[in-house]
Amino acid sequence: MTSSTNSSLTSTPAPGDRVEITCVDLDRHGNGLARWNNWVVIVNDLLPGERAQIEFVRRHRNQLLARKVQSLETVSSRRHPPCKIAKECGGCSIQHLNDHGQSLLKQSHLREILLRLGQLDHKIEPIMTDYTRALGYRNRALIPLYRNREGQLLMGYYRRGSHQIIDLDRCPVLDRGIDQYLAWIKDDLQQQNWPADSDLSSGEGLRHLGIRIGQKTRQVLITLVSSTTELYGLHQQANEWYRRWPEVKGITLNIQRQKNNLILGQETILLAGDLYIEEHFYNLSLLLSTTTFFQVNTMQAERIVFKLLEWLFTTLPEINIIDAYCGIGTISLPIAAAGYNVIGLELHAEAIAQAKKNALRNNLDNVSFLCGDVSLLLAKILQHHDVLVLDPPRKGLDQMVIKTILSVRPERVAYLSCDPATLARDLKQLIVPNGPYQIDQLQPIDFFPQTMHIECLALLIRISS
Repeated sequence: MTSSTNSSLTSTPAPGDRVEITCVDLDRHGNGLARWNNWVVIVNDLLPGERAQIEFVRRHRNQLLARKVQSLETVSSRRHPPCKIAKECGGCSIQHLNDHGQSLLKQSHLREILLRLGQLDHKIEPIMTDYTRALGYRNRALIPLYRNREGQLLMGYYRRGSHQIIDLDRCPVLDRGIDQYLAWIKDDLQQQNWPADSDLSSGEGLRHLGIRIGQKTRQVLITLVSSTTELYGLHQQANEWYRRWPEVKGITLNIQRQKNNLILGQETILLAGDLYIEEHFYNLSLLLSTTTFFQVNTMQAERIVFKLLEWLFTTLPEINIIDAYCGIGTISLPIAAAGYNVIGLELHAEAIAQAKKNALRNNLDNVSFLCGDVSLLLAKILQHHDVLVLDPPRKGLDQMVIKTILSVRPERVAYLSCDPATLARDLKQLIVPNGPYQIDQLQPIDFFPQTMHIECLALLIRISS
């Protein structure tokens, strides 16, 4: 092994070479980024502004992967991670950065991405955060399971960059109403001795444990995800959980037989109690099932809906709104409850069925839902509407959707994005000089503290006909 300085190594370093670097940023996985001799260096557990001696491990394309050997300078925003397995577990990536530091970092990342990829230099509002719920905010857990050769059941998230499970009994980012069950359920599953392998590499069996909680109602739904129904004593165990914990309103078995990265399958079997739990969201009563997509941070989701409605109140009093990619109506239903006429569009039939059920549950007759390809539906009906709300998946907007928007030019567009990169790409096509809109507001919101994820609500106003 060699020990070197920045000036003594002029070519590609060999594994084991050591240098001193200063971290300048974090990548999307929370790893430290530095520059050395025109190379990008990636180092885990290093924060912007910190200096360290590092050791090169290997080259990956045009980057150098390294490990930290010794800290030379640390920043005041560094903290001891709240979770004891944070350095190993891939569930969280920036627990070693304090909450205020996380907010500053995410705000900076959003600004840099919008400028670099979209040439968008618009004012960005201060990020919506809730430091009182930087931990314990997640209303849902889907945790991989694996039984090793010794018969021990492992339950936990994957080690960073691998499919090796880091065993856990609690997780501090989960709502306490979920976290309290982990050790008990794990112990019961250990005693049952059912086979378990989330990847199905060793055969049939359990794959994941799912727990969902209504953060306002405190009702709980427990789900076992399995590739098989052949689990002896399953109904007895489910009924025992149901009797033991009054707040548990249902236990289900979800069947996922495919070897892919989809955690949940399409078939769900009721084992005990009910298929749904109730959640209160923006003064509405919503039913949530095992497979329902619902924002994992209920309180922050309410805040962004309030922001959207506040903006809509500044428009004409009678407007027609389309909510594209509406899911179960998390945005559509509060808009309808505020008195607007809304049509929700969604590809997934199960989500549409739940949206309709929740509309009836809340006596909302000014909202309707259409199931199908959003781009095709939008092309047919957008011309009759004044405002378009968009909440697309991470890949952003389909080009056909953008083409329809540019053709019809609704008066206002609200775009809730979970990926700043695709948001920058899409906004570049919609705002002047390429499109007819200007940005009214850019409101980032932190749905996922302790991770690098950031969401942003872009509010656009048409300025040309």
